[in-house]
Formats: sequence, C-alpha cells, structure tokens
Amino acid sequence: MPLLNSPRRMSHSLRALAWLLRYPDDEMRAALPALSEALHDERALIAGRLVELDDLIDRLAHAPALRAESDYVELFDRGRRTALHLFEHVHGDSRERGQAMVDLAQTYERAGLLLAPGELPDYLPVVLEFASTQPQAEAREFLRETAHIVRALFTALLERRSAYASVAAAVLDLAGERCDKVTLPEEPSLDESWAEPEAFGGCSTQGQSRPGQPQPIRVVRPQPAATRSAA
Repeated sequence: MPLLNSPRRMSHSLRALAWLLRYPDDEMRAALPALSEALHDERALIAGRLVELDDLIDRLAHAPALRAESDYVELFDRGRRTALHLFEHVHGDSRERGQAMVDLAQTYERAGLLLAPGELPDYLPVVLEFASTQPQAEAREFLRETAHIVRALFTALLERRSAYASVAAAVLDLAGERCDKVTLPEEPSLDESWAEPEAFGGCSTQGQSRPGQPQPIRVVRPQPAATRSAA
C-alpha cells in the first residue's frame, strides 16, 4: 500500500524520480548512485517500490550509453501513450493544451519559480521538480491533479514492459493514489500522428471552425497601380 498519510518527507524522492526520467546522458548516469542513495535515505516509498527503482537504476548504469539513449528516445519520443509531456495525453496538439500550459507555468511563477529556456511546464520531470519544492501536503495535492494521466502513462509503460513503469508507480504512491492499470484508447499510427492536415478540407477540423461549418473567405478587389503608389 502507498504511504497515504506518511509523515516522512518526500522532496528528495520527488527530485530523484525527476532525474530518473531525464534523458540518460553522461551527467544523468553519473548521478545514478546519488539518486539511489536519496531514495533509500528518505524512505518515502515502500520497500518493494525501491527494489523496482533499483532495478531501473542498475539497468541504466550498466547499459551501453548509446543503447540507453536510443531506448529512451524510442520509448518516450515515439508515441503519445508514453509521452512525458502530460497535457499531450489529454489535449494532443489542440489549442486547449496551450492554455493549460500557460496556466501551469503561472502556477510555477506564483511560487517564485521560472522555467528554464525551452522547457515546457507539462514535462513530467519539471512537474516533479516543482512538487519537490512545495510543502508535503501541497505537493501531494498537486500530484493528485495529474494522477489520472500518470496512471495512463504507468499502464502504457507496463504494456511496453519497461522498467520505467516503476517511476510512474512511485509518483502515484507519493501522491497517495492507487497504482492501478487503466484501459487506454487506441493509439494512432506514427504516420497518422505526423500527417499534415489538408490545405483546405482539413481546415475546419483543425481549430478554426467547427466541423461541418463553412470556412469564410475574404475577397478584396486589387487597387489600381496609381492608388497603390499614392498610398
């Protein structure tokens, strides 16, 4: 059972989980022993979860660098189900995602924190880093707001038989949420996900008008050359 009402601190564990989800470059892999130590010293997670995280850490530590990096890209960058950008799961590329990210960035700013250049606020490691800076009750409540997305990510990672599923499970534990599998919708093929919308026919379904509604076109008569010159 997750530690629903544990008085233990969990800030170091949250930060360690954020690091475990980072791209496994040399800096990240050099930090693996410290991440394991932080998780075990704080003991905010149950023993079984720590064993699972130790397995992931061991795999990352001993895998060839290029293999670890290519596996990470294949897992997290090639499909929506396992995307680490949380709002991609619920909003895709719609305009609603943009507004949700603005709102989340403002939440960070109200806490006195600013995103690094080029960083998106819904990136799960960023979410965990932010939670690690908050008092425990507020951090847990903040994480609960994303639990339905993290649960879907956990399920997708289990389906891929990825050791990274232990990180999503640990996030749910720290949020005080059940670590259950959920039913996932069918994922579009990679070709379909990257398909360009139709120039005109697809316009009404891509955010400018509701489906089935005509797309207004403004026609302007050309000005005579003399008039343009005078202007």
